[in-house]
Amino acid sequence: MFHKNNLRPVYIAVLAVTSAAAPSEVLAEQKQSRQLEEVVVTAQRRSESMQDVPVAVTAATAEDMAYAQVDSIGNISAISPSIKFDVTNSPANSANIFIRGIGTVGNNRSFEGAVGVFFDGVYRTRAGQAMQNWLDIESLQILRGPQGTLFGKNTSAGALIINSKAPSLDANEGDIELTLGNYGKQLARGGFNTPLTDKAALRVAGLWGKKDGFIEDPNGGDYNDAAPRALKVQLLFEATENLRMRLIADWSEEESNCCYGQMDDVDGGMQAYIDELTRRNGKATPSAKFEDYQQVISEEPAQRVEDQGVVLNTQWFINDAATIGSVTAYRSWNIAQSGMDADFSGASILGINETLSTDIFSQEFTLSGEFSDVGPLLRASYVLGAYYADETIEADHQLYWGEQAQAYLNVYVPSTEAGAPNEMTWTIYELLNVLDAPAGLISDIHMGGTGESYAAFMHLSLDITDQLSLTAGVRYSQDEKTGFMYRRFFRDSALEPFRVLGAQPGPEYSESYTDSAVSGQIALQYQFNDDTMSYISFSRGYKSGGVNLDNQAAGKVGDNADEPTSAAFGDQEPNDPRYASEFVDGYELGLKTDYFDGRARSNFAAFYNELTDLQVATFDGLAFGILNSPDAEVYGLEIENKFVLNDTFTLGFDMTWLPEARFGESEALDIASLGILSGREFAQAPEIVGNLSLTMDQPISDTLSLRGRIGGSYSGEQYTNPANNEKRDAQIEYSATLGLASNRSGIAVNIWCQNCSDERYVTQHFNTPLQGGISGSPDDHNAYVAAPRTYGVTLRGEF
Repeated sequence: MFHKNNLRPVYIAVLAVTSAAAPSEVLAEQKQSRQLEEVVVTAQRRSESMQDVPVAVTAATAEDMAYAQVDSIGNISAISPSIKFDVTNSPANSANIFIRGIGTVGNNRSFEGAVGVFFDGVYRTRAGQAMQNWLDIESLQILRGPQGTLFGKNTSAGALIINSKAPSLDANEGDIELTLGNYGKQLARGGFNTPLTDKAALRVAGLWGKKDGFIEDPNGGDYNDAAPRALKVQLLFEATENLRMRLIADWSEEESNCCYGQMDDVDGGMQAYIDELTRRNGKATPSAKFEDYQQVISEEPAQRVEDQGVVLNTQWFINDAATIGSVTAYRSWNIAQSGMDADFSGASILGINETLSTDIFSQEFTLSGEFSDVGPLLRASYVLGAYYADETIEADHQLYWGEQAQAYLNVYVPSTEAGAPNEMTWTIYELLNVLDAPAGLISDIHMGGTGESYAAFMHLSLDITDQLSLTAGVRYSQDEKTGFMYRRFFRDSALEPFRVLGAQPGPEYSESYTDSAVSGQIALQYQFNDDTMSYISFSRGYKSGGVNLDNQAAGKVGDNADEPTSAAFGDQEPNDPRYASEFVDGYELGLKTDYFDGRARSNFAAFYNELTDLQVATFDGLAFGILNSPDAEVYGLEIENKFVLNDTFTLGFDMTWLPEARFGESEALDIASLGILSGREFAQAPEIVGNLSLTMDQPISDTLSLRGRIGGSYSGEQYTNPANNEKRDAQIEYSATLGLASNRSGIAVNIWCQNCSDERYVTQHFNTPLQGGISGSPDDHNAYVAAPRTYGVTLRGEF
């Protein structure tokens, strides 16, 4: 249950910040010379101070990420509490990024992200493409709110800008990192830069790692281990003083026994029988104690993810006031999963094999520059751009019955009417053989689609006076998408269980979707003095609709006129597999200020978002679907603070308050679709999230410094899935890093821990396939869980 006491750490954090910030004499009387460094961002396509940008943005350097132990998108919340990343059973379908509670909702392979991810200027079409360990990364910027007048792709919730370390013409140099940790963690990565001529330089970086999973199998072994590999090669060529080209080629691969290691959390009516089948299958059942993090699945899952691509960034400096930019990219992303245990248990019931591949070519052109003394204006800067992308998606999906499927289904089907079985009834039901579920292939389908995007955009920043500025941007987008599904095979048996249950086979389909939209932004900015700026803005974000890629996207058996039994389940009319485009109208009022002689910084943003046709993916335990919520509403407040306490310590406190993140009341969310969503709060959108951190940099000799960071994060009570009403309680996690750094040699040794107090909790519940609908019993919900305490030592060196 959720108690007010769970908010105590937030109150303590607020008091700590108040005590540090409120009495001016605490800081004003200190005579330290250290001040907060200026943070330079490129949120508006030019380098400028974060405090001068009329956008809510958080920036982190490579050093910031190292001390916060952020080496991938998985724990990006340590940088900003407003952003959250989740993934469950597949990086292709279920990886989602949320900003301010807004993200792509649910599990679906056809969705693009509401939060855009841009690596070195290239848009990644799926959030799962940001999952790999980040290699040779120099900086991270998190832009909150709709974006699209400055970037190749429009986004409805925000954007991540991730940039690699660039090659240098100056000297041979490099860096290396070695990490050892619990759960068998081993990680080695590094980079080397060398000038080739006075106009060309080469930078090469690589990564190798492995780690064991933290979900234990009581029969031996574990689930969700990982073995990443990555390589990045960059070539910088400055052909002339005005022409610069940067070629980046990267490849990464990760193999794991992922991603069906999870926990049984809410038992349904079939749980006792599943445990019995697990024992009959020769396996010990997992511990009933949640904190033990034990699970048993009957398959041997294997996942391989490969991501590779090449990008050519070209800049032609026409003169001091104008630059032509080009970003040309090709990327390929491939996922193969085999032995996926679709019943998520030690009983051999249902399995999945699945592959997905995407190939995308993109081209962006921009013309940017600035002018001084333009008519009545002091200064004007502009960005004009055009964008094109062409993506192809191919996917295969196979379902097969396990050795115990026949016995299980003989009990499950009558139990949906009669109630939870006991030992006597399941013995009787096992003998009925009312269904036909022999071990082997059930279904083999092929899905695919294409997506073409065209856009033109313009962004202007106008300094009207020394204090007053206007920013405005507009974008036209057009998206053309196709999607299809056809079956290579489906079992030809009238008693096939999926057919008897009315779930499969649904209609095959081949559809197209086209939409266009005008979106944009306008912001008015006022500079009160050198240290304080305020802005008010309106942004309209757009995320294209498309064609759902799923074996039931056009409906179930009752919607398939080619099925002899369809009349018993429906009207024999296929459903429309298409879903509509999503729009966000965002209003924001912000204040950015430095004070106490540059030793304190506080940024505030109050925001209100109206969402129209929000895209929601659902899973009821038998079928995946997509619907559009006609309306939804999100509003709240963000606070980011940083205080230099003295020459050694810096205090940080960030908090996001979401008093409202809710679907509207709507007939479109009626019980036939998923009635629980009408008027309900979003999943993964707690009312309060916050980070509190204390960083240290203390010289202890002429050559050595003691450096470290202690952090705490709080996340309030929240729904864990759009497809059920399960919640998780408020959670608090702590992290710490402490190390010695040599100022002379560039070598640093850190010891670290994450989730130091070993909090164990659910990150996302889901409806367990073929285990719900038992009369008089709760639906069965399994859960993905947070990582337990991890710790280790990291050696970093520069040369």
